[in-house]
Amino acid sequence: MIAPKPPSSLRSSGDTRHGFGLVRAAARACAFFVVALGLVAAASGAPNAPEKKEGGIPTAAPYVVLMDAESGSVLFEKSSEQLMAPSSMAKLMTAEVVFNEIQNGRLKLDDEFPISEDAWRRGGAPSHTSSMFAELHSRVKVEDLIRGMIIQSANDACLALAEGISGNEATFVQKMNKRAQELGLDKAHFANATGLPDPKLRVTAYELAKLARHIIHTYPEFYPIFGEKEFTWNKIRQQNRDPLLNMGIGADGLKTGFTNEGGYGMVGSAVQNGLRLIVVVNGLRSDKERAEEARKLLEFGFHGFESRILFAEGQTIGEARLFGGSSRNVPLVGPGTISMLVPRNMTERILARIVYTGPVPAPIAEGQPIGMLRVFRGENLSLEVPLKAARSVGTGNLSQRAFDAASELVIGLFRSGVSRL
Repeated sequence: MIAPKPPSSLRSSGDTRHGFGLVRAAARACAFFVVALGLVAAASGAPNAPEKKEGGIPTAAPYVVLMDAESGSVLFEKSSEQLMAPSSMAKLMTAEVVFNEIQNGRLKLDDEFPISEDAWRRGGAPSHTSSMFAELHSRVKVEDLIRGMIIQSANDACLALAEGISGNEATFVQKMNKRAQELGLDKAHFANATGLPDPKLRVTAYELAKLARHIIHTYPEFYPIFGEKEFTWNKIRQQNRDPLLNMGIGADGLKTGFTNEGGYGMVGSAVQNGLRLIVVVNGLRSDKERAEEARKLLEFGFHGFESRILFAEGQTIGEARLFGGSSRNVPLVGPGTISMLVPRNMTERILARIVYTGPVPAPIAEGQPIGMLRVFRGENLSLEVPLKAARSVGTGNLSQRAFDAASELVIGLFRSGVSRL
């Protein structure tokens, strides 16, 4: 078997001066990856411009992500990194903030929040939008507001929660955006708690899938609410808007959305034979088309992919170059077994890269986070996994530190000279 060549343009993230250590690590990671899958992965070309490949499944949805919920690997995508109007799918971020407040003891399910005139007018009966029809100036338990928000997509519930937690919606939105950044939703910007039309409200399909995966794994006590088929409150019975729940495909959440700008969209999740998938579609023309496209994509994932182990738990994936250490390199491992769903009859190019800012200054503690493993299937980034040091490395002696300093000086001068050419 021929090991792939490392990409000539590959550099460490955040510091292009020290690319040599990354290229070595990336080449080693690719070689392990080839052995793990039994495939030869061509690695020519720049990392940000992979060879174009046809494949996947035709879909009418302008924005698509199909994700393995366990590993976070992307099975199929279409314009997944482009910002779009998420409509009521933005309520997933509102829900995450509420769940996080409860998890951290700042909010209780039996707390009661008032329905302000603003919440009533903009989200209640007078708004003619999705609502749980809470009465003006009434007080509603947080648990009921959560169910109204999730099952009925109630805008009055969202506004009541925002005002109850932060005093007003604007301050709550600041909390939403701060929390989004903490979760790695770097492109997203939330402008309200409801998902109602706003030109500043934007998020990518990939970020919605990532958010859904986070909710599923982080809040198992709350996630089943997304699968409840109906909710009766104040003698008003309303059904869940998720069309996948009654299709017999193992669906159990999450959220639909519609605005004139965003079109029909949804974030859905389903489980078959122990495999959970997450699907995001947006920009469709009708609720029927939304349901059909989401179902088609889920079935494509369940029937067309199988799980492969890329690296066993504790297996060395590559090495990171050190500066001033008793050793020149430190081995890197993942958080556990690293697996990925791949097409059953895979013909796409597979490439794994280690990305880190280096050389990494010593000393290094065992378990210290160092970089990411990024796995590409064809042109798509399919999997990102954090890497950590497999062992501790102490500070080197004076001669070792002097050698590293001299090496970095030579490399810096070399790169400085090349940049002037």
